[in-house]
Amino acid sequence: MSAGKPRRWLRRSVVTVVILGCLAVGADRAAAWVAEDRLATMAADEAAQYDVRAADTEVKIGGFGFLPQVVKEEFSSVTLTMRQPTISSVPAEDLVVTMTGVHVPRELVTGGSGAAVTVDSTDMKVRLSPAELAKLAARATGVDDLTLRIVEGKLHARLSVRGIDADVAISPKVDKGRIVLAVDELSGSVPSVVRDAISRLLARGITLPELPFGASLRQIAVEGSSVVLVATAADLEFAG
Repeated sequence: MSAGKPRRWLRRSVVTVVILGCLAVGADRAAAWVAEDRLATMAADEAAQYDVRAADTEVKIGGFGFLPQVVKEEFSSVTLTMRQPTISSVPAEDLVVTMTGVHVPRELVTGGSGAAVTVDSTDMKVRLSPAELAKLAARATGVDDLTLRIVEGKLHARLSVRGIDADVAISPKVDKGRIVLAVDELSGSVPSVVRDAISRLLARGITLPELPFGASLRQIAVEGSSVVLVATAADLEFAG
């Protein structure tokens, strides 16, 4: 046998392995797309039970290899993204839910129904514009002209109390599931009686609409030009 023949055989073997690998990856990815679409529909239906609607709902399945996770009936991570959602008629910019330990019965992936998806751990972020948070704050405080804006990474409130206009730097905090606006800075030119009134008004607390999937509010932060609500949900379950 010439030296060239073993080399040609080796090249053909390598090419065959590469082609089979590509086909396997393609099949894995195609199956994942089908499952992601199915889970997105289930999540949107479940969210609707909490009066949540979105312009678009997308699911991405994480972890290494889709089909091996199907065999185990557990995905290591699933990320749900709802774009331009409304939560009980309150518009948000987006809603991102990160789920870990997602238990998915095999029959759901293959087109069956009746079984439920259960999740070990769920973290949620809801991104709001300052203007939408201001509307909720205005209802809570009774100050109709209250506006909120972000200045150099800090939330500021503008309002008028007893005929005096004020621009207040505030720190939003979570207290027993409500958002409290604590005054950080206020001009010394504002009379003390007005300063006290502003502090009392903003500290009344904002009650949010019920969050999707029964999530509980844990934290509020300013990120870029948005206000981000961080929440967690326990015993999350999607009906099949």
